[in-house]
Amino acid sequence: MIEKDRILYEDNHIIIINKKVGELVQGDSTGDVTLADEVKNYLKVTYNKPGNVYLGIPHRLDRPTSGIVVYAKTEKALIRLNDLFKGSGVKKTYWAIVDKCPSKIEASLVHYITRDTKTNKSKAYSIEQKGSKIAKLDYALLKSSDKYHLLEIDLHTGRHHQIRAQLAAIGLHIKGDLKYGAARSNPDGGICLHARAIKFIHPVKKEEISIVAPPPADNLWDYFNN
Repeated sequence: MIEKDRILYEDNHIIIINKKVGELVQGDSTGDVTLADEVKNYLKVTYNKPGNVYLGIPHRLDRPTSGIVVYAKTEKALIRLNDLFKGSGVKKTYWAIVDKCPSKIEASLVHYITRDTKTNKSKAYSIEQKGSKIAKLDYALLKSSDKYHLLEIDLHTGRHHQIRAQLAAIGLHIKGDLKYGAARSNPDGGICLHARAIKFIHPVKKEEISIVAPPPADNLWDYFNN
């Protein structure tokens, strides 16, 4: 069952979890146990719920990333969260550890992204391509070590592998992300991309929800988080 310290927020309508590297937000072709399965089990046991437990999934995080995942505990909440995530109602901030210092300390990136479903990979172009979708983000350099650099990223669109593809397009590679040009993998098979913070208006209570998720516990993340 999911650890209590990974539950960042919970009420009758939503539950927000700090996802670990390698966890699946929802089921895929691997058939592996998912984070959603773990959350359902937690709700079933904690609240002594009979039968199947409802859990709605309004957004996704890639398996190798970590950080904030929002689940809906009711259908009403899911419908409203779906609208928030599809529109501009959710402010999403990520942390990324990259292998090079960007040429600008902070900047806005606008690209046109295409997706190759066969390779499950996206590519970011500076000019519009056939079938491409516009992708926008802002980044700022927060801190540097001898080898790596921490970026804070505000995501304005939600394209497939957007951050990974846009950073690769300007010559920056997320630590561990072999698919997008990193030199080597991480020991845990994940990448150093973390869904750090989220802010939105609660779908039922209409209050502002603002959540921050601690990054994974390892020496490099600990260095940047201090």
